[in-house]
Amino acid sequence: MSGSPVVVSEDLAPAELVTRCRAALGEGARMQFMYAWFPEGPTAPELRYVLHPGSGCPPHIWRCRPGDDPPPSLATTAPLLSWYERETTDLCGVVFRDQPLPQPLVLLPGASADRPPLVPGPMPHLSYTPAPEDLPQLAGTTREDVQLLPFGPIRADVLESAQFAFLYAGEMILHYHPQLFFKHRGMEQRFAGLSPRLGVFLAERVSGIGSVAHALAYCHAVEAAADCEVPRRATWLRVLLAELERIYNHLHYLGHLCHTTTLKVGEAQGKYLEESAKQINSRVSGSRLLRGLVTPGGLRREPQLAGLAADLAQLESEFRRYTDRLAATTSHLDRLMTTGVLGRQLAFDQGATGPVARACGLDRDPRRDQSYGAYAELPLSIAIDERCDAYARQQVRIAEVFNSIDVIRVVLAGLPCGWLSTECRPPPRSEGLGWAETPRGTAYYAAHLDADGRLARVKIKSPSFSNWRVFPYTVHDSNMMDYAINEASFGLTVAGCAR
Repeated sequence: MSGSPVVVSEDLAPAELVTRCRAALGEGARMQFMYAWFPEGPTAPELRYVLHPGSGCPPHIWRCRPGDDPPPSLATTAPLLSWYERETTDLCGVVFRDQPLPQPLVLLPGASADRPPLVPGPMPHLSYTPAPEDLPQLAGTTREDVQLLPFGPIRADVLESAQFAFLYAGEMILHYHPQLFFKHRGMEQRFAGLSPRLGVFLAERVSGIGSVAHALAYCHAVEAAADCEVPRRATWLRVLLAELERIYNHLHYLGHLCHTTTLKVGEAQGKYLEESAKQINSRVSGSRLLRGLVTPGGLRREPQLAGLAADLAQLESEFRRYTDRLAATTSHLDRLMTTGVLGRQLAFDQGATGPVARACGLDRDPRRDQSYGAYAELPLSIAIDERCDAYARQQVRIAEVFNSIDVIRVVLAGLPCGWLSTECRPPPRSEGLGWAETPRGTAYYAAHLDADGRLARVKIKSPSFSNWRVFPYTVHDSNMMDYAINEASFGLTVAGCAR
């Protein structure tokens, strides 16, 4: 089976974008992301807009050549595109007309580059002049009424670098502004010039705790460009690896969430279960993070499946006892219920994805809606919760752990025989779009090849990029005591956002 279903593409003039976007959203479609690349040199950018019309429909791609006039911003029509437009301005130099928030996103306040980093040509020279953050004046207040707490970018423990500005009065957070991208790695640029086969090693490291899913999304894009058929056995084993990854991520999430509610025994037990799951991963793949198996065209080698069924049975038994104890611990549940409420429409408009979206009642999961690999052949229960708070986000992940174990059991019982890989050589100047559901939401990869068959442009749509955009809406008008719980309930990563 091929890595990705057929994708529908069409060319649009800049003047058509706003009208078509409104029409698509009115029909129930959802914009996913946008990006720019330069197929004909540094002076001729091409914009790509990716949207999903609905369950069972393939993604649609709009191609747009803006020419000499700035293209219109779609941020007021599809708000989730705002960050993508700002990122495109910072990295590709494309300015959008009527962008409601034109401040840089990736470049920190005071930073500047003599040329956009992703425009073909020599590497840019970066310079920096210290500059104050541009924080809002809150209506009905003066600076004497409101306190400013800048937190970060260096934070305690092993947390990733980020700075958060809290404008607060007493315990009430009036406004919250996250500043990410302190360690932006330029991962998309690093793909340029690599062979498609080598690119998977980089994809595995975009977000280390999503190694399998990022590798899958990347490989699906390359396989779509090559129009190659992945052997059926390999597609089933890929599902097994992806669900093992989901299990250990969600176990870590539950332990960390207990840490923020000061449930120390729950934290220790959750992280013990996470360690147990990672040891299972190591026995199966040789890597605790399941790296080194997924490759364009299939898998590199056979996973070691002996004893996996028994290991999963023991893990499931211990996990069930763990979740029963969580459900009976009112001090933990009280801190989660009504904390970090994210309304369903807001989640849709601003781009929430994965368990965060499904905890708002959004019944969306590409494993079913844009089915890839072997997922169409396997039983998949999509966990949905409509309570929209931190408790709902916990419950969705708990349900997903049990479903992942069930799916792995079906894979072990019905694993087909056959080859593990097939030749996958995308022709020169080909392109492909791929996707996969990570433990944090949907990842997309768009791959473009040059005239030599090497990667010319790889665009990554990472789920934490989407969920970090959504998160501040749950912090405004909340209180300082709940902030850590709320952040933990989103399962965010800075690396996955900054790339």
